[in-house]
Amino acid sequence: MNANFRTLVLMALMTAIFGTVGALIGGRGGMILALAFAAASNLYAYWNADKIVLRMYRAREIGPDEPDPRLRRFAEGVAGLAARAGLPTPRTYIIDQAQPNAFATGRNPQNAAVAATTGLLETLTEEEVMGVMAHELAHVMNRDTLTMTMTATLAGAISALANFAMFFGGRRDEGVNPIAMIAIVLLAPIAASLVQLAISRTREYQADRIGAEICGRPDWLASALAKISSKAARTPMPLAERNPASGQMMIVNPLSGGGVSALFSTHPPVEDRIQRLLAMANGGGHPSVPPQRARPAPQRGPWG
Repeated sequence: MNANFRTLVLMALMTAIFGTVGALIGGRGGMILALAFAAASNLYAYWNADKIVLRMYRAREIGPDEPDPRLRRFAEGVAGLAARAGLPTPRTYIIDQAQPNAFATGRNPQNAAVAATTGLLETLTEEEVMGVMAHELAHVMNRDTLTMTMTATLAGAISALANFAMFFGGRRDEGVNPIAMIAIVLLAPIAASLVQLAISRTREYQADRIGAEICGRPDWLASALAKISSKAARTPMPLAERNPASGQMMIVNPLSGGGVSALFSTHPPVEDRIQRLLAMANGGGHPSVPPQRARPAPQRGPWG
């Protein structure tokens, strides 16, 4: 199923859950109140996401007068990928963290920022780093920050309605069975969260595919994901642990555990992502990606 169509179907499902729960619990007034509350909090986060998360991770912008030639080349590489994708050049940041990871933020392509950790540059080759940044630029191109903000707003509204019912008893004029009401209060937020996570995984698959198109080498990103996943599991990321909500922004969620079911994960299994990318490299993906031999990216050592 096309990723955009799948996202549309999941958003429709989330809307249906909201409508059903709202009608049973809060009525029209309660639905409007819950949606307004969730929209206000998420709109603030959407408008200020870049400032909030970059400050949280103590990210440092790489400017044109950057003294480190390695970081200058990194920023120049990002600018080249953005030009290839037809995007404005995003602000580029470096984060002093040992865990290899990266993310994109910003409310639209004109206000986008991409960030990578020092661990990413120390772990990957230049080709692999560019594969990762192409993935992040794909998130910018797809406006995934907006998509996930809309999803979070609906999920937040459903949770607000459930809390409304828990504290105030919900609507009493509908004759809803009390046991059914309890089940709705408990299960509706869980269902909304599962749909929200499914949308997040769909957007990651889409970013992998479009990122591979931007850089033209799916095997670069496949090799990068294998290295990131392996090292991230052994390297803590304290700031992500203190701010778990930011983990879903990363190319590999730094908080994912091996025993957690994929149903409750913000990201698809790394092994599945790698196999899809290698299939693209063999000519089994989008026709705009030239067939390549399914091989790891050149192993020239870390970015130096």
